Amino acid sequence: MPSALSARTALATFRGRFYACLERRADALFDLTDAILTAGPQPALAHLSLAAPHRRGWGSLYASLREGRIAVAGLRALSVEAAPAAEQMVYAVDVSVWPRCEAETSAERGYYYHPSRHLDGQPVVKGWAYQWVAQLGFARDSWATPVDVRRVLPTENRASVAAEQVRALRRRLPPSDAPPLFVFDAGYDVTALTQALVDEPVALLVRLRRDRCFYGPPPARGARTGRPRRNGAKFRCDDPATWPPPTAEHRCEDAQYGTVTVQAWADLHTVVRSPRGERTYGPRPHVTGTVVRVTVTRHAGRARTPLELWLWWQGPGAPDLPLLWRAYLRRYDIEQMFRFLKQTLNWTTPQIRTPQQADRWTWLVAAAYTQLRLARPAIVDHRLPWQRSQCPTRFTPVRVQRGFATLLLALGTPADAPKPCGRSPGRPKGRLSGRAPRYPAVKKAA
Repeated sequence: MPSALSARTALATFRGRFYACLERRADALFDLTDAILTAGPQPALAHLSLAAPHRRGWGSLYASLREGRIAVAGLRALSVEAAPAAEQMVYAVDVSVWPRCEAETSAERGYYYHPSRHLDGQPVVKGWAYQWVAQLGFARDSWATPVDVRRVLPTENRASVAAEQVRALRRRLPPSDAPPLFVFDAGYDVTALTQALVDEPVALLVRLRRDRCFYGPPPARGARTGRPRRNGAKFRCDDPATWPPPTAEHRCEDAQYGTVTVQAWADLHTVVRSPRGERTYGPRPHVTGTVVRVTVTRHAGRARTPLELWLWWQGPGAPDLPLLWRAYLRRYDIEQMFRFLKQTLNWTTPQIRTPQQADRWTWLVAAAYTQLRLARPAIVDHRLPWQRSQCPTRFTPVRVQRGFATLLLALGTPADAPKPCGRSPGRPKGRLSGRAPRYPAVKKAA
């Protein structure tokens, strides 16, 4: 954890470079970001114009999102530079949905799964899906470091978009001996991810269903005639009788999970199926990787023991088993980040019409979260009477956001003060804006 002085210097540097990434309506966008940092949960976007750091009116707030421009490439590079350094870089990739069920005038909406909001009795909503890439740490806290975010169109495959984000992020990372590790949840296609990133010097860790099947290397052909076999013995995750002896195994004791056992089976492959409508007589390519099984003897809040977790690893070299199971457990920090962005920083609160405005707002929220993480060592603890005093290494995002307003007074702002230009003449008399066009939500065919 850096000192308070160095943290304040790093935060001031980030704020100055972030202001340089705002190409149009920079002052209004920067004031809006400071309002996001200090206002807390708000019922609507216009309420942010009442925050003390926002020195402009609500009209300027909406105009900045409508007409502003952000250098996204520069902001992506700035986010990577502001991330903490580590010997092993671990990143979590996941999708979070912005529900816009009744926004018929908003384009490029799709149908997405949502666990808490339902549409016509089903856990499906209409809205926008954003795929985040966040750096993880091994400390037991609720912090993550967002380094990239991109809106996934309804016609796009999120595994393909994730592969593009991984390739672009690897080129922005500084050179390192250990390849970066990217952790995915069970909603991602193992075959598509592995096939798209097989030539990249990165490692993938994807959660598997318990009923997945894989195949071992084919046996030697011998003296038999005919086509040689391409698949070996079948490996079923839910059938221990099909498991051969593991190629690697690790066992350790953990204070929270008890006895942790990690088993790995290398050189297992799945089959890449041909696209629908395309017939070929050539051999189907194999996607080879390592299947990892993690079991623990106890877990807080779970009655079923022992717990079992199946993972797929693919990357250069051999898998580091003590690292893999801890890296996947830290993946849940990105879920805590989503909760804080939505509930405290008002990410999905605004009723924004166009997806371009939503993209600008999302990057402002991501920049605000990065500033909170950089300000953690420099924050003076503002706590309620019944809360315990904590050191800065234990501060949660909510606690840092509570004390950021005091730090903002000392930091100042690079944005210029507003220059009133008089009252706007408004809409000419007799002119009507017309009915806004409607855009139905795009439903992807099965």
